[in-house]
Parts: sequence; C-alpha cells; structure tokens
Amino acid sequence: MAAPPSRRASPPALPEELVEEILLRLPPDDPGCLLRASLVCKTWGLAVSHSGFRRRFHDHHRLPPVLGFLHGWNNERISHFIPTTASSFSLAAPDWRSWRAIDCRHGRALFLSNDPGGAWELLLWEPTTGAQWRVPVPTAFESEFPTAAVFCAADGCDHLDCLGGPFRLVFLFTSIFDYFTPSEDRVTSACVYSSETGTWGEPTSLRGEIGNFTLYASVLVRNSLLYFLSDGEAIQEYDLARHSLTVFDAPDNSFQEKFNLMLAENGELGVSESLDGRLNLWSRELSGGTAARWVLTRVICFEISLPNGALVNSVDVLGFAEGANAIFVSTFAGLFMIDLQSDRFRMVCENHGFCNLIPVVGFYTPLPRDGRHYLPPSSPTDEAADEDGGDLKKTFDQAQQLFEKGPNAIKEGDFDNVFGKMCSEWYNMVMWFPSSVYLSCVWQRARLSVLAFEGLNELN
Repeated sequence: MAAPPSRRASPPALPEELVEEILLRLPPDDPGCLLRASLVCKTWGLAVSHSGFRRRFHDHHRLPPVLGFLHGWNNERISHFIPTTASSFSLAAPDWRSWRAIDCRHGRALFLSNDPGGAWELLLWEPTTGAQWRVPVPTAFESEFPTAAVFCAADGCDHLDCLGGPFRLVFLFTSIFDYFTPSEDRVTSACVYSSETGTWGEPTSLRGEIGNFTLYASVLVRNSLLYFLSDGEAIQEYDLARHSLTVFDAPDNSFQEKFNLMLAENGELGVSESLDGRLNLWSRELSGGTAARWVLTRVICFEISLPNGALVNSVDVLGFAEGANAIFVSTFAGLFMIDLQSDRFRMVCENHGFCNLIPVVGFYTPLPRDGRHYLPPSSPTDEAADEDGGDLKKTFDQAQQLFEKGPNAIKEGDFDNVFGKMCSEWYNMVMWFPSSVYLSCVWQRARLSVLAFEGLNELN
C-alpha cells in the first residue's frame, strides 16, 4: 500500500505588523469587516481591539463615517438604531420607550428619560463600547420641553478617540409658568454638568419665551459655542467660556420655512432650509465688526438627484451629521442621506415621518473578547529596530512600500510572496473558522485595500 502523500509545509505566517497594516486599510464605512476579522483568530482579535490600533485606524482614515442614526419614531418594529453602513451592522441602543435620543457627539450619544411622571434623567451611551452613565437632572430644572447636549471635556483632544474620557453636558430648559404669564417674564436657562466633578453648575438664564427645544439637535461650533433651535425657529446660543445665553432668528424667519442647524463650510454656524424643492444652505457670518448676518452660500436642487415621485410631499431636513458633513432629508420616496462634499444622495431607509434624527458618527473597532482593553502596539521606531536587529523596522518598511506601489506591485516578486503567504494563512483560518463566505469577503477587501489605487478594475 502506497504511503500517503506528504503534506506540504505551510509558508511562514504573515508578520503581525503586516497583518495590522492590512487591517488598517479596511473601509471604515463598513465596520462589519473589522468585526468579522476580529473573529478569525485570537491574534487578529487582539490586534484590532488594541487602543493603539484604534488610534492608528482613526489617524489613517481621518474623516469618520456615519455609522447610522437614532430616531424618535414611535414604532416597535423599527430598531432604535438604524445603520447606514455598507453591510448589515447593529448597535444595542437604549430602549426607545424609556429613553429619547437628543444628541450625539465625540463618540457619545445622549438620551432624555421619557417618563413624564418622574424627574428628568439623562443617559449617556457610547455606541461603540456599550458603556452607559446615568445623570439625574436637579428637580429645580423642571421644564416641559427641555433638551441637552454632550461634548468631550478633555483638553487638547482631537475627538478621534476620546472614549471613556471626561465629558460635559449642557441642559437647556424653559421654566414652567401658567398660560397667563407674559412671554417676557418666562425664563430660559442653561446649566453645565461635569463628569469630572459629578456636579451641576449654576444656571445661566435669559428672559423671554423661546419654545420647544425637543424637535432639533444641537450644533457645536469651534468647541466653544453651542446652538439650539426651537420650534419657533429661534436660535439659542450658549457660550461655554462665558456661560452666557443669547438668542437670534433663523434667516428670513416667517414661520413657514423649514430650518435645521448645521455647520457651514467655514466651520461656523449654518442652517439648512428646505423650501420649494430645493435645499438652501445658509452661513452666519460677521459683517462690519461684531454684527452678524445670514448669507446664502449654496443651493441644492432636489429634483436633479432624487427619484421620480420623491417630491410629491414636502421635503423635511431631519438631522445633520456633525463631523461627517452629511444631511438627512425625509421625502415621499424614503429617507436620504446627502454627502455635502460630493453631493451624493443615498437612500438609507423608508420614510417613517418627521422626527428628531440623531446621526451616530465615528470609527468602530471591536472590543476585546474579554471586554478589556490592551496596551497599544506602537509603530516600530528606530530604537526598537536596533534592539531587534532591524527585522521589525524592515518588515514595516517593506509593507509600506508594497502599499505605495499599488497595482504595479503585482508584477514584482515581493507581492507574489506576500500573496502566497496570505492565501496559505487564509486557508488555515477557513479550517478553523467555517464561515468561509465571511472570510472571503474580508480577504477580498483586504486585497483591494493593499492595492487601494486607481486601475483596480483591471485586476479582475
């Protein structure tokens, strides 16, 4: 009886540094890729869950994607979080029956309790980690239509990776009076909560009726000014440094236009106005010293980009994705996300009516399987290369050169060697992890990411 054929030795495994360089190039707007990659093996799971990898992932891609949005639709059949990513992706958002989403910024979403019979309570939720904090609102802040905003409080933070750090909340409310109280005697107040002290500061107040703040989310300008919009289209400005409140109107306020807050192209306060089949974008700019005026900076025609029949009813702006420069509009044909940089329209779900829509913007990287974060793997330095005989630095440089060569690397032996190693690596992974469809998807994206240059279609 013939002896069984000997099994060919597997090529050596890919260096961990090369694996990390490939994983860094997976598309951030498809977080399912990183999630599936983390399940391939323990080594990969540890690699993508390092805080250092998360930071490098942020630094490599820079512009965070819109992962999805939270909404206020009163429908049990609709998940509280709706993804907008390329593949199916889900986050376990707080129960919409108990918590109403009101803001999201710097990797944190903010909710207000829905119990009308109890005291107000705020819930802070980190979508990518699932961490939660509850913050009671003092009974002295009793109000019928309050809102709140959240932002990072770490000094010098670029807000690409400030999860678990200090934060502040701003609670905006109008004191309750009876209907016979003159509007000039009604008081609107703002108060700041600090996670570092666990206390609320003294309220800052402004007389005059402002209205219902629950229909729109806030906008943060230059990390120093918070803006809120009421149902009467009056805009409330809260200065975080001076702790002062001011109020002014949206452009051409006639109570017929449909406005929503946004950031203008110059980073200052802007508003979007849906009117007569078009989207007008306004910017508030200084004029002649300290006075400010509204300037129409851009007009987007819905008829050009929306499908036929979408404009049967009016178009409502439901939210602005701060940090991703995208706007969500509700039409008869469905809910669309507009990328303001490319003017690209993309339908994300059906139209379920008007609500305060809260986009979730940020980078997603999987958590460690045991729920703990590990020390980051640093990029190889010259000192480390000297200690390790230069191998670590050499591997890193070779990987970087390979990525820079793009499609031309296919013609060279270094790419063929790496490609063979990767094929063998993936064969072993499929044997360990039976979901070969998922692995093939991740592998194809990794291969395209290695080549991430123009002319990739010619490789098929």
